[in-house]
Amino acid sequence: MNYLTNMNTYKSPNPGIWNGRTSGQGLYLHEIVKCIDFETLSSFASTERIALLGYACDEGVRRNQGRIGAAEGPDAIRGELGKLPNPLNPNTTFLDMGNVICLDGNMEAAQNALSQKVALLLERKCFPILLGGGHDMAYGHYKGIKQYLGKDKSIGIFNFDAHFDLRNNKTGNNSGTPFYQIAQDCRAEGETFPYFCLGIRRDANDQALFGTASELGVHYLENREFSIGNAKQVVRKVLEFLGEVDHVYITIDLDGFSSAYAPGVSAASPLGFAPSIVLETLQMIMDSRKLVSLDLAEMNPRFDRDNQTAKLAASLVHFVMLSSA
Repeated sequence: MNYLTNMNTYKSPNPGIWNGRTSGQGLYLHEIVKCIDFETLSSFASTERIALLGYACDEGVRRNQGRIGAAEGPDAIRGELGKLPNPLNPNTTFLDMGNVICLDGNMEAAQNALSQKVALLLERKCFPILLGGGHDMAYGHYKGIKQYLGKDKSIGIFNFDAHFDLRNNKTGNNSGTPFYQIAQDCRAEGETFPYFCLGIRRDANDQALFGTASELGVHYLENREFSIGNAKQVVRKVLEFLGEVDHVYITIDLDGFSSAYAPGVSAASPLGFAPSIVLETLQMIMDSRKLVSLDLAEMNPRFDRDNQTAKLAASLVHFVMLSSA
């Protein structure tokens, strides 16, 4: 069966990806997921909805001289997520909305399509969880949130990442430019740029990037500070940031984790952070009730070991679903 719709930037969901242990009682996520497209969404009634949407694009990674393969990331995460226990209450519907795709290297078209679909999901009262795909997805994701919320609401960005992704885009956009692009859009609109990076590594960002972060007023915690052993400082800084914004968008770059946990990424390193501090921070942000949307970026199955990174990503999604149930 061909799941490609007549829209060349969108591929409707493939139910065949979802499998696992069968209970016959809806005990596992593959048993309760509903694979629908955007035409069906308008007629799909539910009090609460969590919607997965993939960004099957690694053109930005290619442009940034990284290891391609992240376009295969969304379906790899789905494959592991379906096997996990169902954490949702009976009033919550779990939707798979398929993938935004990138054809002929047209990353900008994929980003634009992503922004429109994110805005539509939010308008239909879904909680979007996006699966990537290169971190260039963050620009399209943010634009969709902004389109939905309008200019009167501030959107704080939490980026769990080793990299600022604040590279200048004078020579073109890529997976290293999304937050610089967002900052420029905020400046053009006369708005603030509330951006907080958790897990920044000195060996992953040059001095020019630290200079850009300083000029833009970026909040950040270096990787050596972002740990369970330093939880009190992490809590204090995260709560301070939360108090300054109306809504929150979370983006988790899987290459921020140590390669001991996440080998299957575009830019792996053994010096990344551990899952424990990410889970604690996620819970704190979700407890604020300000979170409107979330994504996971840079999943690259070509370099994974025993699906370890896909399993980590799936468990992070499961944790968010459990906390929102």
